[in-house]
Amino acid sequence: MIERILIHKLQKALTLYPAVALLGPRQSGKTTLALEVGSARDALYLDLESELDRSKLASPELYLGERLDRLVILDEVHRTPGLFPVLRGLIDKNRRAGRRSGQYLLLGSASLDLLRQTGETLAGRISYLELTPFSILEIENSALDALWVRGGFPDSLLAVDDGVSYQWRLDFIRTYLERDIPQFGSRISAETLRKFWTMLAWNQGGLINQAQFARNLSIDIKTVGNYLDLLVDLLLVRRLLPWQENIGKRLVRTPKVFVRDSGLVHALLGIADKESLLSHPVVGQSWECFVIENLLNAAPDLAQGYFWRTSGGAEIDLLLVWPDGKKWAVEIKRSLSLKLERGFHSAQEDLKPERSFVVYPGTERYRISETVEAISLRDLALELRASGPV
Repeated sequence: MIERILIHKLQKALTLYPAVALLGPRQSGKTTLALEVGSARDALYLDLESELDRSKLASPELYLGERLDRLVILDEVHRTPGLFPVLRGLIDKNRRAGRRSGQYLLLGSASLDLLRQTGETLAGRISYLELTPFSILEIENSALDALWVRGGFPDSLLAVDDGVSYQWRLDFIRTYLERDIPQFGSRISAETLRKFWTMLAWNQGGLINQAQFARNLSIDIKTVGNYLDLLVDLLLVRRLLPWQENIGKRLVRTPKVFVRDSGLVHALLGIADKESLLSHPVVGQSWECFVIENLLNAAPDLAQGYFWRTSGGAEIDLLLVWPDGKKWAVEIKRSLSLKLERGFHSAQEDLKPERSFVVYPGTERYRISETVEAISLRDLALELRASGPV
């Protein structure tokens, strides 16, 4: 079993909070991680997609009230929103009895849906953690290309060959479209949403023009916005916001949008293996977004990720900003030839970041200039992880 980096943070959160919500897309490994942590705590596991387990909670106050001394893991908890007021009462009852932490571990696949339900009833009683698919710091360096091509979902990354991995991802996409997404809106067309998701993959890492998407799909702009919000809420798509700083230049204000898992990008575009990927037009953008997603996963919680672009062409692929104003600038190259564009130098002059890096596919670390360092994805991820508490 590959140890998840988040395990230590989850264990700590359970010692500090009565409830912890572990969020992440389906099949990212939430249940496996929860059961591993729960095994040391004699945890009770309930899968709320199971009719049998849901029937146990026909009278939740009675059933859970008899198990106040155990950690209870509730999987797919957003399926039973009426449970949250009950949990609040039980948590407060336990607090009065002197047990203030480690009562409930809630697993969910939809971020804002779960946050809204828990936020209304469990304020001050819950901590939120996100489990992503496998990242660069959780695999061997030799598996980097497999992680990029197949993505980080465990069943895809660890499949016996590329063909099995590719088929798993196709089935994953189909299941989301036909079974999971209809839960969130009966009027959502699975076929139109598939086309939209595929268009996002073709536009991987680009500025999103919602009007153009609407015209191509023959739907209105509001529906495009709803589709995008849904995929973001399901933790499948990321909006990367532009950094705004008043420097007297016209700045790009439209967010970049990309499918977070590179393996899903490739499945949506019919790319089954590395050879097909290397000859595909999306290869550069796929690599760039793969690097960005992994660096954001490795960054400390306090560091926020943005991109920077002016109308004059100054650009930084990833700008990491700390609350004290410290900035790290990251340029991403797929090539081993590391000639920096004028736009990156111009952006450095504008923003004056404390550190600047070029991430490339090689392993050697060296200085390109006095202020810019060439570095591998893994080494920069380790630098970020060491830069502050996560």
